[in-house]
Amino acid sequence: MFKKILIANRGEIACRVAATARRLGIKTVAVYSEADANAKHVAVCDEAVLIGPAAAKESYLRGDKIIAVAKATGAQAIHPGYGFLSENAEFADACAEAGLVFIGPPASAMRAMGSKSAAKSLMEKAAVPLVPGYHGDNQDADFLNREADRIGYPVLLKASAGGGGKGMRVVDNSDAFKEALASCKREAISSFGDDKVLAEKYLQRPRHIEIQVFADTLGNCIYLFERDCSVQRRHQKVLEEAPAPNMTDERRAAMGEAAVAAAKAVGYVGAGTVEFIANQDGSFYFMEMNTRLQVEHPVTEMITGTDLVEWQLRVAAGEPLPKKQDELRIHGHAIEARIYAENPEKGFLPSIGTLRHLDTPDAVNFELGGIPGHPSGVRIDSGVREGDAISPFYDPMIAKLIVWGADRKQALARMSQALAQYQIVGLAANIAFLKRLVEGEAFATADLDTGLIERNHDALFPAAQPAAEGALALAAVALIEAEKDASAAQSGANAADPWGQALGWRMNNAYTRGLSFTDDYAAALPAKAYNVQITYRDADWLFNLPACAEAQPERLSLMSQQGTDFSIKLGDTAWHGSVRRDGDVFHVFTGGAHYALAYNDPMAHAGEAEADGGRLTAPMPGKVVAVLAEKGRQVKKGDALVIMEAMKMEHTISAPHDGLVEDVLYAVGDQVADGAPLLAFKAAA
Repeated sequence: MFKKILIANRGEIACRVAATARRLGIKTVAVYSEADANAKHVAVCDEAVLIGPAAAKESYLRGDKIIAVAKATGAQAIHPGYGFLSENAEFADACAEAGLVFIGPPASAMRAMGSKSAAKSLMEKAAVPLVPGYHGDNQDADFLNREADRIGYPVLLKASAGGGGKGMRVVDNSDAFKEALASCKREAISSFGDDKVLAEKYLQRPRHIEIQVFADTLGNCIYLFERDCSVQRRHQKVLEEAPAPNMTDERRAAMGEAAVAAAKAVGYVGAGTVEFIANQDGSFYFMEMNTRLQVEHPVTEMITGTDLVEWQLRVAAGEPLPKKQDELRIHGHAIEARIYAENPEKGFLPSIGTLRHLDTPDAVNFELGGIPGHPSGVRIDSGVREGDAISPFYDPMIAKLIVWGADRKQALARMSQALAQYQIVGLAANIAFLKRLVEGEAFATADLDTGLIERNHDALFPAAQPAAEGALALAAVALIEAEKDASAAQSGANAADPWGQALGWRMNNAYTRGLSFTDDYAAALPAKAYNVQITYRDADWLFNLPACAEAQPERLSLMSQQGTDFSIKLGDTAWHGSVRRDGDVFHVFTGGAHYALAYNDPMAHAGEAEADGGRLTAPMPGKVVAVLAEKGRQVKKGDALVIMEAMKMEHTISAPHDGLVEDVLYAVGDQVADGAPLLAFKAAA
């Protein structure tokens, strides 16, 4: 076994690999960019070396620098994690030439599977079922358009060298083909340096099921059952679970054997994932093979009691697979939710900022074998801590939340509970959306397909609801108690002077004050205002919402407080919650919900809705990749004006109204800052 390895990755990926290495007594070397100098993965490894600026192409994608660091630190092997260089055959070759073990498959296998079109040809020869499509080299736009017409719409365009949902477009008709092709190729060349695409029939209501395979250098190859990854947005996975619901033993064996055949066809070694698209009738087709460990591998670990990173290390060291096919069993059910810094209500736009408050549910550290018996059945894989920043340079994942249950029903209940306990302040996150998704009828009843989110859009994106009365009361109590504490700290020798303290004391009458809050979520725009009336009394308060005709003053009392955790009683109802103040915004976590209430700040989000034209702005830092409107052009509401690329995804800036483009302020290739005006726009009268 290795004594020291270098982990050529960052974030939760590097932390995950380091956890297993530490358990096995293997020393680890981290590499980091200037943006990651204080990152968690730097802290958890035994050594850490700076390799370049923030941009991945100047740091984490510099294989030459990484190999030099490995040699200088005495590492014997390099674990690429998943992403970055993990599927780069040239890097694997360079490791071998430098006398280092690449903890992954042979470069030949990566080359064979790295091109989706070439992989499909190989799979056809290996008798693995394929989706009808065109996987050839001819990239002429007119030719591809004719092929799409032949296949029949809808058609899925995919970057041949792609992965992670990048460079994919669904085309509904021939007229829309060339525009979608151009967009797909732009994203493909930006993400993978190769704009070759393939076209396939887009199946209606398919499921995305993948098989975890593992092979050693001694000719053994097995499958560790399946994962259902059907729940996706923008072709990127949101929830994953194992085993796949409603999977028969016969179908599981057929898919597993097909996956092993695919791996053997390319002389595979190590961990890999063979992805299938499956119809509701049980038929399935090869989609692609990811020649690396997958982000969602923990659900497989949870149901099989295996450590797949340990298996990677052992296989790379020349050892046989730890288990044979007949020794593997499925135990219980596991679900993984990807917690991202993003705003689902704004098209899943990535969010950047600082995690000013981060509180997670009780979870067990990564020690396989102990998970199923752990009282919480919860595991968290994360590469960030409270106080860390989510930057525009890398994927906006905050954590992977994984739960295990004796069956799917228990796993669902645990996931719902864990999401309710997850608290984030400082940037937008998808936690509330994930909770609606997990608790929604479609997912709860395993009515799964890759269009689940779109199919259940109204239920998953409900109209903004007014803040709960108890949430407003918790915010009011937190504010009043904070004022008391500040007043007591300042009063000093005058502590007995009632005039010098913020206790609401009055000589001849009760003191009634108004507190003004507004919703601080984009989903609530136009922002809803709440005017809360508080009347101070000797031992409690009277709480009222005067704007509500049916509202009556209710007794409000503080039952207990421990730091930011409050228990109050409003009328006859007890409310318990945590209140975190971030500037003038009170973040109230209660009843599994998160309310962001801006205190006396009605202008906090006046600029977000750009409803009347003016200057359309960049939603986040990024690069202009296309300008579709010139100065002086009349446009219609919804017309695409500028396309930006940020955090590996394209974002289209569209006209908010019919109007006139008065000026275009940036050109293709320009870098723009968050909030920078992109165009001067005048709405039609």
